[in-house]
Amino acid sequence: MTPALWVYLAAWSIFCAVAFFGLLRSPQSYSITRAAYWRFLRAPWKLATFAVAAAGLILIAPYTGDPTWDYADACFMAALTFATAPWSVGTLYRSIRHRQLSRQTMLALCLWMFSASWSYDLYLLLRDGHYPHTWLPNIFASSMLYCSAGLLWNLDWRAQRGVTFSFLEPDWLAASADGTFRKIIWFALPFMLLAAVAILSFLV
Repeated sequence: MTPALWVYLAAWSIFCAVAFFGLLRSPQSYSITRAAYWRFLRAPWKLATFAVAAAGLILIAPYTGDPTWDYADACFMAALTFATAPWSVGTLYRSIRHRQLSRQTMLALCLWMFSASWSYDLYLLLRDGHYPHTWLPNIFASSMLYCSAGLLWNLDWRAQRGVTFSFLEPDWLAASADGTFRKIIWFALPFMLLAAVAILSFLV
């Protein structure tokens, strides 16, 4: 590893340690730890689209010709994305909109980067004994999918507004009503097609 990569590894490790220490010290301060968020994720259409996307990532991993992509990183990156992307994307949007930096903002950034990049880097460092040379392009490719997933799983339908993103609403983490997917499907399709094209492009 070059000195620059050692510095990068140390920097993001410290950032993660500080962010997760804040979470462990005061979990009640973070909406991601609340039962409402996990109910929000358990909407049947969200679980179904996650299952399809995760299966696609995992099943094609051996056929991409990319030695950095295997069953393990495909599995944990998919799971981390589903668990954190809706919250991270929504939290960062609300932080920017209200021009407020907080511990939640810091954790959202950390979860985004850890899910989309740093977990991949760490896994390959431990597996191969060296930092992956694909770390930089992976940040951009995986962040695009991460953001798309966060937007997809925040899609909602509200009686007063129609189709919207949940994080635009005061009661952001209120569970969506049954039948929501039928009302948002045409808005969800572009996000799902983007993910499908990105995944299938690795086979070309």
